[in-house]
Amino acid sequence: MFGKRSYQADSFSKHRAGKATSRQKRSFRDHATAAKRTERSMKRPENSPPIGSTLTSAIITLCVGPEQRLFAAHEDILVISPFFAAACRGQFMESHAKRINLPEEQPEIFSSVLEYLYKGDYYPALSYNKRRDTWELEDSANAAQRGIEPTIYCNAVGGPILKDTVVYCTAERYGLDELKRLALRKQGLQSGVQVSTILASARYAYANTPDNDSKMRAHYLALIIRSRATFKRSGTMQLEMEVGGKLFFDLFVAMVNHMDDISTIT
Repeated sequence: MFGKRSYQADSFSKHRAGKATSRQKRSFRDHATAAKRTERSMKRPENSPPIGSTLTSAIITLCVGPEQRLFAAHEDILVISPFFAAACRGQFMESHAKRINLPEEQPEIFSSVLEYLYKGDYYPALSYNKRRDTWELEDSANAAQRGIEPTIYCNAVGGPILKDTVVYCTAERYGLDELKRLALRKQGLQSGVQVSTILASARYAYANTPDNDSKMRAHYLALIIRSRATFKRSGTMQLEMEVGGKLFFDLFVAMVNHMDDISTIT
């Protein structure tokens, strides 16, 4: 998952968590937009305005995070999400105004969710490079110069974790399966992330996804196994294992299965 940099203490640089290639030669944004429209047509509330009325639908104010940062969005856009469809029907709406409070949400993440709902992607955008036959992130070649970081500071963790993991978990909460798929693919393209950040992100993913999640949790397990030489040398990994948790039981099971597969092949 996180290649391209030379090895530094507690970081790894040889392995990616997933492939960045695809046979489908069109932009991921087109695919996500089409899927978003399908979700929208299938999951619209009974009393919602007809499709095509997005720009004239009601404006909803969203109060996000402990600092109560304000966002505004069209109701027709928000109801793509089952969570916000319920909110717009009145479950969480304040009676005196079209306003939804999200005190536990992080503004930076919610901004990415809104961008996805309107555009089918969030910054940095994912695009397909026909010449190289790979997926890549917008401005990836100049990420360092432009200050584009793959991590954000998470108050719940008290440190940096991978932004795409938080987007994935937020999409899980809002019922946006296509956004989950997009976030997972983007995370597989990140590079040069510290072991401590990966482990903190993995713990966050385990704490904020259901036990039957088969994507993000498996992503981290596969990453650790593929990069086991680096993690084995990591003092952070040792400390995390001493703390324990379901993550490390699942890792044990995954590694046993991996060894069984190797034995079967040989």
